[in-house]
Amino acid sequence: MTNIAIWIIAFLSIAGVSIRPFRIPEATWAVSGAFLLIICRLLLPHEALAGASKGIDVYLFLTGMMLLAETAREEKLFDWLAAYATNMAKGSPDKLFLLIYLVGIVVTTFLSNDATAVVLTPAVAAATKAAKVKNPLPYLLICAFIANAASFVLPISNPANLVIYGSVMPPLLQWLSQYILPSVIAIVITYFILRFTQRNTLKQKIAKSISIPILAQGGKTALWGIGATAVILLTCSAIDIKLGLPTAITGVLTSAIVIIRAKKNAWTVIKGVSWQVLALVAGLFVIVEALNKTGFIKIIASVLHHSIQQSVAATVWYGSFIIAFVCNLMNNLPAGLIAANVVQTGNVPEIIKRSILIGVDLGPNLSITGSLATILWLVALRREKINISAWTFLKLGCVIMTVALLFAIASLWI
Repeated sequence: MTNIAIWIIAFLSIAGVSIRPFRIPEATWAVSGAFLLIICRLLLPHEALAGASKGIDVYLFLTGMMLLAETAREEKLFDWLAAYATNMAKGSPDKLFLLIYLVGIVVTTFLSNDATAVVLTPAVAAATKAAKVKNPLPYLLICAFIANAASFVLPISNPANLVIYGSVMPPLLQWLSQYILPSVIAIVITYFILRFTQRNTLKQKIAKSISIPILAQGGKTALWGIGATAVILLTCSAIDIKLGLPTAITGVLTSAIVIIRAKKNAWTVIKGVSWQVLALVAGLFVIVEALNKTGFIKIIASVLHHSIQQSVAATVWYGSFIIAFVCNLMNNLPAGLIAANVVQTGNVPEIIKRSILIGVDLGPNLSITGSLATILWLVALRREKINISAWTFLKLGCVIMTVALLFAIASLWI
C-alpha cells in the first residue's frame, strides 16, 4: 500500500507539472507532491532532504544562468543584439530564421540548453519586435527545439548529460567521437523540418534596417560575463569539474559588478529571476527519491539487463524511444535521474548508454513540458505575454522529434 500511495502521488504531481491544470505553476505541483510524501510519512524528512541535495549542482547552475540572463535583460543587451540580428537579416525572414538557429546551436553547445531557454528566448523576442514581425512564434520555436536537439554536442550542453554518466564522464575527445555525428544529424534534421513546417508563416515581411541602440557599460559587462561563463564551463568539462558552482560564481560576480557600476538596486535583478524553477527541480528530485524507495528502479534495471541479454541492437532502439516517450510523461529531469540510476546498476554496454542519453536529451522535443529547458522557455514566453498551446507544440514535436531521434540513433552504428 505504501508503494501504491507513492506512485499515485508521484503520478499526480508529475501530471500537474506536465499539464499545468487551472494554470497553477509547475513548481506548485512538484513541491506539493514532495510535501505530501513527507506529511503522509511515505518519505522521511531526512530522506527527502537527501533526495533534494542530489540536485545541488543543478540548482547552482540554474542560479548562475538565470542571474546572467536577468542582468543582461535589465541592461538592454538583448535589445542591442536583436538590432544587429535584424540588420544582418536584411529584410529576409529566411535569413533571420537561419541566423537565430545558428546562434541557438552556439548557445546550447557552449552554455547548455537551459541557457538557450533563459538567455536566447528574450533576445529572440526582442529581435522579432525590432523587426516588426507580426507572428514571432516560428522564431521563438527555434529556442525550444534547438535547446534539445543540440544538447548532446558537449557534456556541458545539458545538465542531464552529467546526471546520466555520473562520476564516469568520458573525456572530452572521447565524448566528441561518440556524439558529434548524432548531434549534427539531430540539429540538421530539426532545422529542415521546423523550417518546412513554418514556411507559410515565414512569408511575412520584416524590417530591413533599424537603428542600433548604444550598449551601456553594464550591457558590455554582461556580455563579457556570458562569454567568460562559456569558457569556464568548457574548461571545467575538459578537466572533469562539476559545473554548478563555477556557473553560480560567474553569474553572481557579473550581476554584482553590473549593479555596483551602474549604482542600481540589486532587488531589481533578484526579483526578476524565476526562482520557482529551483523549487520545481527540488520537488522533482524528492519525488524521484520516493520512487527509488519503492524498488521501481531495480525493476527497470532488471528488465533492461534481460533485454540486453536478448539483443543489444533491439535494446538500443527500444530503450531510446521508450525513454524519449517517458521524458514527455514525467519531464526529462526525473526521467534522466531514473535512467542514470538504472544504467549505473551494472555493466551496461556503452552504445546503450549513448542511446539512452540521446533519448533523454532529444526526446523532450515531443511535448511542451518534456524538459526543464522547455519549461524555462515557457516561463520566458509568459514574461513576453506570448502563449503557445500544448497541442500546437505536440503536432510539431511528433514529426520533428521522431524523425530526428530515428536518424540520430541509426548513426550510432556508423
